[in-house]
Amino acid sequence: MRRFPACRAPVAAGMIAVMRRLLPILALLLPNVAIAAPSPSEIVAHAPGTAWADVPADRLLVMTLGDGAQIVIELAPQFAPVHTGNIVHLARAHAWDGGAVIRVQDNYVVQWAPRDEKAKPPVDFVAHPPAEYDRNRQGIAIRPLGFSDPYAPATGFAAGWPVGTDGNRVWLAHCYGMIGVARDMPPDTGDGQELYAVNGEAPRQLDRNLAVVGRVLTGMEHLGALPRGTAALGFYADKAQDIAIRSISLAVDLPRAQQPRLQVMRTDDAAFSAYLDARANRTDPFFVQPAHGVTLCNVPVPTRRKP
Repeated sequence: MRRFPACRAPVAAGMIAVMRRLLPILALLLPNVAIAAPSPSEIVAHAPGTAWADVPADRLLVMTLGDGAQIVIELAPQFAPVHTGNIVHLARAHAWDGGAVIRVQDNYVVQWAPRDEKAKPPVDFVAHPPAEYDRNRQGIAIRPLGFSDPYAPATGFAAGWPVGTDGNRVWLAHCYGMIGVARDMPPDTGDGQELYAVNGEAPRQLDRNLAVVGRVLTGMEHLGALPRGTAALGFYADKAQDIAIRSISLAVDLPRAQQPRLQVMRTDDAAFSAYLDARANRTDPFFVQPAHGVTLCNVPVPTRRKP
């Protein structure tokens, strides 16, 4: 049963906020009546169209595994422009077509590589990118999380992305499904050929130590279900165990009918504020003791297919 009626108008998010402010009053007036606030999933389901932002096709990678499973990745050029530029060049050169997932470390990362890392690089490919592990905060508006964090002086959301900041610099956080660039020991920064997706509890100790270049929007369940590697660090012990990659393409280069049409929730919208509040303060009858707090990576920014 719905706890509140569907609202198509932008007033839905405002109604949610008002309902939450009224709950303590209603609890005093009706002490014997259980009153539940909207759940996070209900808030997302009823968020108005204005709460969502389209993801441009030129920022989407479509990864297809050998068995046909599809993963859609959003790139973050505003945080790692050189690395993401390399990734776009590689995708357009079909460098990953015929490549493979070579590492699946349980509760850590899934890593993949191109068909031939020694192949001639694409035109305009940067062999030695700068260390794009963080960036100047200038021009970046952050919606604060509102709770303390052990890995950053402050955390929040910038244009829909989970970030940490020290006031001067800002960086993407290693939350579940985030995409990073594999590298060797410093000063190597990785060039974008080998990428990884976080597939477990957020390894936030990696923040500001590798270039984070995007996130999985759909299909993470396919990467998360892959067999774990048995060699050191989760690499597959035998090349025959590698998981084939059929292709990785930039969505804008695909036929229009094959381009994913996805939206992410705007983190500067009232609907997201209500969603964040609900993630921190669970009033569902299941919860005996709500935490009244939440970590950055436990507030995944909602994604949906464009209606």
